[in-house]
Amino acid sequence: MLLEVKDLKVSYGNIEALHGISFDVNRGEIVTLIGANGAGKTSTLMSLARLGRPEAPVVKAGDILFEGQSILKTEPYELIQKKMMCLVPEGRHIFGNLTVEENLQMACYGRRKNPDSKARTAELYDQVYDLFPRLYERRRQRSELLSGGEQQMLAVGRALMTDSPFIMLDEPSMGLAPKLMFEMFRALKQLNFTRQMTILVVEQNAKVAFDFADRGYVLATGEIIASGTSEQLRNNPEVQKAYLGG
Repeated sequence: MLLEVKDLKVSYGNIEALHGISFDVNRGEIVTLIGANGAGKTSTLMSLARLGRPEAPVVKAGDILFEGQSILKTEPYELIQKKMMCLVPEGRHIFGNLTVEENLQMACYGRRKNPDSKARTAELYDQVYDLFPRLYERRRQRSELLSGGEQQMLAVGRALMTDSPFIMLDEPSMGLAPKLMFEMFRALKQLNFTRQMTILVVEQNAKVAFDFADRGYVLATGEIIASGTSEQLRNNPEVQKAYLGG
């Protein structure tokens, strides 16, 4: 098992956002978390990524295990440096005043002292540009001038440049036209197949999520209310009613 979340409780001040959730992600799997706004999906990813900004949730109880080891005391930058996991946040958070290539280069900062870094970085550039040819075409362009779909590709590409085996994505389809959305998920599926990339994706579009993922968990007001394979969740009457328009 790659990731195991045990009885995780997190809070924003006095407000508890997660009420003791437990779930796991196996190596090479694609797992989705779905739920309405305010369900706790983003709070879950921010807790896993160990983000310590003032508006980030604070873990009050439970544990997060990566390859059997607790990461509750691990700094966010260590997750990247040790090639453990990487988060593609909601809203992309790219550096708009930098070019596409400079954004990708920023993700390699933690590996700069590694003697094999130059060769590996070149390989990763090739992989990102093969996956997203548009980024190669626009590699000298300032990122703020990209379309929303291209910016999302850049956010994913930047995560891939960290060389982490596990990436988490928060609402990757948000604001994307259907064609670009399917292109994005096709690329992620290819990564999973060719690189055995483990993926945890938070998604409001349940139909897209179930088509993409192997398994899923349904969050509601900070609790997991259903879990199973994508097919099982797709056929669950309560899930159909709440998230699939059934």
